[in-house]
Amino acid sequence: MASETNQSFIDLSWFLQSIKDPQQNFFNLQTLSFSLSGKATHCQLPTDNSMNINVTRDNLTSLSQIFIELATSLETHTSLRNLEFEGISWKIEILQSLGLLLDNTSKIKHLAFRKNRFSEQCLSELSVILKRNSWIKEIVFLESRIGCRGATFLGSALQVNDSLEELQIWEDSIGSKGAEELSKMIETNSSLKLFSIFDSSPLTATPLISAVLGMNREMEVHVWSGDHKRDRSSKVVEFLPESNTLRIYQIDISGSCRVAAALGMNTTVRSLDMTGAKLNSRWAKEFRWVLEQNKTLREVKLSKTGLKDKAVVYVAAGLFKNKSLQSLYVDGNRFGSVGVEDLLCPLSRFSALQLQANITLKSIVFGGSRTKIGRDGLTSILKMMETNETVVHLGIHDDASMGPGDIIQIFKCLQKNASLRRFSLQGCKGVRGDRVLEAITETLQINPLIEEIDLARTPLQDSGKADEIYQKLGHNGRNIDEAEADSLKDMPLTEPKSVRAFLCGQDYAGKTTLCNSILQSFSASGFPYVENVKTLLNPVEQAVKTVGGMKIKTFKDEDTKISMWNLAGQHEFYALHDLMFPSPCLFLIVLSLFRKPSNKEPKSPAEVEEELQYWLRFIVSNSRKAVQQCMKPNVTVVLTHSEKINQQSESFQATVVSIQRLRDKFQALVDFFPTVFTVDARSSPSVSKLTHHIRMTSKAILQRVPRVYQLCNDMLPLLSDWRSENSNKPIMRWKAFGDLCQYKVPSLRIKSRNENIEVVETRRRAVATCLHQIGEVIYFDDLGFLILDLEWFCGEVLAQLIKLDVRKQSAGERNGFVSRKELEKILKSSLQSPIPGMTSKVLEHFDACDLVRMMKKVELCYEQDPSNPDSSLLVPSILEEGRGKTQKWQINTQDCVYSGRHLQCDDSSHIFLTAGFFPRLQARAQ
Repeated sequence: MASETNQSFIDLSWFLQSIKDPQQNFFNLQTLSFSLSGKATHCQLPTDNSMNINVTRDNLTSLSQIFIELATSLETHTSLRNLEFEGISWKIEILQSLGLLLDNTSKIKHLAFRKNRFSEQCLSELSVILKRNSWIKEIVFLESRIGCRGATFLGSALQVNDSLEELQIWEDSIGSKGAEELSKMIETNSSLKLFSIFDSSPLTATPLISAVLGMNREMEVHVWSGDHKRDRSSKVVEFLPESNTLRIYQIDISGSCRVAAALGMNTTVRSLDMTGAKLNSRWAKEFRWVLEQNKTLREVKLSKTGLKDKAVVYVAAGLFKNKSLQSLYVDGNRFGSVGVEDLLCPLSRFSALQLQANITLKSIVFGGSRTKIGRDGLTSILKMMETNETVVHLGIHDDASMGPGDIIQIFKCLQKNASLRRFSLQGCKGVRGDRVLEAITETLQINPLIEEIDLARTPLQDSGKADEIYQKLGHNGRNIDEAEADSLKDMPLTEPKSVRAFLCGQDYAGKTTLCNSILQSFSASGFPYVENVKTLLNPVEQAVKTVGGMKIKTFKDEDTKISMWNLAGQHEFYALHDLMFPSPCLFLIVLSLFRKPSNKEPKSPAEVEEELQYWLRFIVSNSRKAVQQCMKPNVTVVLTHSEKINQQSESFQATVVSIQRLRDKFQALVDFFPTVFTVDARSSPSVSKLTHHIRMTSKAILQRVPRVYQLCNDMLPLLSDWRSENSNKPIMRWKAFGDLCQYKVPSLRIKSRNENIEVVETRRRAVATCLHQIGEVIYFDDLGFLILDLEWFCGEVLAQLIKLDVRKQSAGERNGFVSRKELEKILKSSLQSPIPGMTSKVLEHFDACDLVRMMKKVELCYEQDPSNPDSSLLVPSILEEGRGKTQKWQINTQDCVYSGRHLQCDDSSHIFLTAGFFPRLQARAQ
């Protein structure tokens, strides 16, 4: 018989004997297939690990014999995995013997039926077999006409079976009724991983995908429809759980509404793509509820779906409450200016009192040859670009309704937008001409944040003039190191939890009293005062501490931390305010209605106006660098000593008018709260409304500012614990921060010697930088430490460095320059405690060389030659300035000629140059 094994055909009787003979080691089968034909019964070995057994209609019962023999002796043939059947007309006794085989082995994982025929009794028996089987992983039915009854029996079986992972039904026309039965199975079965179906009707897809979505199944689904034999099939729907993407190619309106209803509470879909599917307002009404309820949907594509104005109104209404969607595509539809207005309304602000309704959507694309933007639509676009603070990508595609003048207006608005990074005008007919080119060029010069402008298929690109725009964009885009970006991309983001409120105002305005009353008002409202900034001074030191330094009080409002910073009216701090004004923050301009110091003589309206204008200019001048805020400074005006005046008096009303005049003047530069608070700073009830305003404004600011790394919020209690365990040290060296990350933060931990340590270091630096940006610490990357006690640093360290009188200690010429060693010596001498024998707390935590490096960092001194480590340092405090005094830094030789240039701000009515600007200019102009 050995010679016969080399022949292409093998006798069936020999095959049956071989099953029982373990010596027949050629019988190492993985796949065994059975087919029915009119030829003689025989076996064939097409490959080394597969065998095809052909039986005739008269000899069909031999299948039962084969199944029984395999069932009783399969332990000698453990490699068999797949059973395939083609053209078999099943009888009940044959199916029962197949059941016996499947019951007796756990090795068979795959069953395939191609062009088989099942009676209802056989389908019922197959259902019974599958109910009790716990090993089969995949079943395929191809052109086997199981129909609705077969789908019913399969659904019944798989409601019980929890092992099957793949089910494929091809060209069986189970119909919508059969699909409903299978959907009931999906509601119960959680083990199925792949479901593919081809049906003549696309309606089959609706109940199946609805059940998958409604039950949040992690099941891959593919549904095709059409005439497969004539190659006219097309895909109806697919769901890919690995990418969380649902793609709907075609669906009827009732089906789309049913799918929308299932999406409402779904948690598995991140991206919904319905491009090309026909939708209407009935569907959009259901989808509005999806946007309001769903918390996981991140991207929605509704391009070319036929949406009209009414449908877009529903989508826009959903955006008002949505807090998860990040990208929305509605281009290629049929809505007009009404649709554009409603679509952009939740992304716009129409007054200083109103918050932007939707702050999570980052990308929006609309337009198309059948979208008529119109005058009102253009106005909405301009308003959105002027006031929106969160959208990063805006696309207007294939528009033919806007002309070059409209495009120019849009780019003029883009000059003032601080959030938009990518702007697409693909196919827009109005992007043409030299005036448009000039407007784009001017915008790129004014707004350096723009990284991409897409002019594909526009007349400007067709004429070749867009190339110079793309060349300029090469310089505008930020060059982020790809390796660094990759190391940060998996770090989740969240809202920041802390806000700084700065009390600005002249001496004797009542800032300290007001801050204490706000503290009491918070306490009376049930919100605790948190003294998380602890003093490091003992009673003796406290007695000699200079009065008037930076004061910080901190409150907790639920999970929001609000710290009140009293700037104390000290002009010497102004040069450092760019260090202290992080994102997020708000400003309270505190103005006394009476002249200092007696507070008995009322100020004139002109005096109040002059003082308010000074502080508004100060805030604008010092906040323009905070581009990362993507928002204008938030300003509230507070008038103190109001209890002493008649608010109906002519003088007070004139003061109100002057404040209103300044509000209009600065409206484009600051977010000016329209209500002016009049308070008795000594009375907690009097400041209760102001306290409520601070709480509400803080929450609103936190919603609008850029997200921060979740790790930042996680690190705050760890930093607090570290301070408690280390004698309340005000600074933390970088090594200590690294140790804290290693021991307490798993995601910032170096796990092995083979790990890329630089990636972990990059993540640690990113978290420290983020903590600095939100104002929780002051972090000097190149200096290697973090300032944890901000009040001590700003009110004591910086205050002493700013007031440092180098002239009394320097024996050299007072030309502004001093050696590094001499400056270190001066610092050690100047910062000693005034009480003999007591060490300065500044020098206790900082070396003199640290202080010199810090002075360079905050620009209190400058290197004459940065390339020379021993370079002399320019210290502006050495220079003798003032009226009637000679400028000692001048070199007194006859051949010297002095020349100068008068500097003036482009917008001196809104900004001014602080004293700290001029030494910086002098140092950088060399």
